[in-house]
This record gives sequence, C-alpha cells and structure tokens, in this order.
Amino acid sequence: MNIPFLANWLNRHETEQGAGLAAALADHPEGVAELFSECEMLRAQARAAGLELDQTPASLEALDQLMPRWRRDPEAVPWLGSDAGFYLGTVIVRTLRGAAWQSWPNGRPVIRLASGRELDVVESGVSWAMTGSPELSQVYAEAAEG
Repeated sequence: MNIPFLANWLNRHETEQGAGLAAALADHPEGVAELFSECEMLRAQARAAGLELDQTPASLEALDQLMPRWRRDPEAVPWLGSDAGFYLGTVIVRTLRGAAWQSWPNGRPVIRLASGRELDVVESGVSWAMTGSPELSQVYAEAAEG
C-alpha cells in the first residue's frame, strides 16, 4: 500500500508525544483510516476460520463467535487485540455518521463519536482478544446509541 504521508509522519520530530498522529489525522484522515483498517493479523485469523471481514457490524458479530485459538499464544494476543480494536474503529467510522479517528495527547488513537464521546477501541480490542469481553458487537451497539 502506498500512503504518501507515512514517511513524513514517521520522520517528524515533534516534542509533544502523539503530535505526529494528530497532525497525520488532520492532514490525511483517509490515509490514516486506510492504514488502521488493514488489521492483517485479525484478517488472517478470520480467514482461517472461513470469515471475510467486510467492515460491517455483522462482521463484528461473526468475530465475537470465533473460537479464540489465539489465546494459546500470549505473544500474539496484544497484536491481535490491537488489530481487533482498529477493525472495530474502522467499522464505527465507516458506518456511524460523524464518527472519526482522533488522537489523545499520549498518541493513542481513539474514536470520537458525533456526540463528542470518545471510545478507546484499541483497549476494547485488546480486552476482547484476552478475555472475550467486551464483545466487539456490543461496543459497536453502544457507540451506535451515542
């Protein structure tokens, strides 16, 4: 994938942690959203289970039903959880009007809903990968309510 701003973003010498992500989101929101939507590890796990992720709320429900075989590999869980969080965020941004990626001052990407509420989808994804809770579809349903 060719994302022109990525090299510049990675090479920024910002003093405030997270300023690079905030600037990238401000300057190239579509590119950042595309980067966050890749989720290769999660997509590979889903594909192995016969599931294609189509960036819909129904795919979140299908992910919730997968057997969590990845929990056997403690090194993979945080990576898969981050992917799950980015995928959850991708579905929210693409399906809920007014939702967008934002950056907290510490550089952590979050979703800001139209209501102004912020969701730490990466934290939700990691928790889901580790314990199965909260279910990704439940986080989406709560986001849809505002």
